[in-house]
Amino acid sequence: MRTSTRIAGALTGLTLALGGAAFAAPAAHADVSSCINQVERELQGGEAPQSVRTACGAGVSGDHAKCVSGLTAGGVTNGTAVSACRVAPE
Repeated sequence: MRTSTRIAGALTGLTLALGGAAFAAPAAHADVSSCINQVERELQGGEAPQSVRTACGAGVSGDHAKCVSGLTAGGVTNGTAVSACRVAPE
């Protein structure tokens, strides 16, 4: 096998591996961001406190009840908490 063919094959494999990792990584982050953004809209541009980030993290892991209770304990209205936690695991 020629050296140029081996190098091309290795670069193709590396590109596919890195591209797949880059494609998969933002998905989890986007879920938390969707939840946080929903809450921040209610806060009218204010930055969400750490308690919101923690509650949204619970929502991403599938614990809807913990997500809602965490958000409402942090002062978020129930309606916003329910809708924010609903988008977290998507």
